[in-house]
Amino acid sequence: MIIYNVTVKIDNDVHDDWLEWMKDIHIPQVLETGYFEGNLMAKVLVDDDDGVTYSIQYRCLDMKRLEEYYESHAPRLQKDHAERYKDKFVAFRTLLEVVE
Repeated sequence: MIIYNVTVKIDNDVHDDWLEWMKDIHIPQVLETGYFEGNLMAKVLVDDDDGVTYSIQYRCLDMKRLEEYYESHAPRLQKDHAERYKDKFVAFRTLLEVVE
C-alpha cells in the first residue's frame, strides 16, 4: 500500500473556504478517479499565526496505479487548486510505503 500525502499550509484569510472546498469538492474529485482506496485528512498541530497546515493522505494499492493517476488526473486537479487559491497556500507531496 502506498500513501500519497499532500501537506498544505493555507492562509488564515481563506482557511474556511478552503476547508469546505477540500471536503466537499476536491477530495471527492480525487477519490472519484478510482485510483485510491480512501483518504484521511488531519490538521498538523503546530502554532502558526499566518496559516493552518493539513496533511491529506490518499491510500493507493501500488505505484503503478499512482503513476497512472499522476498522468491522467493530477495535473488538472492540482491546477484547479492553484487557480482557486493562488498565493494563499504552499504545498508539498510525499510518498510513503506502508510497512506491515
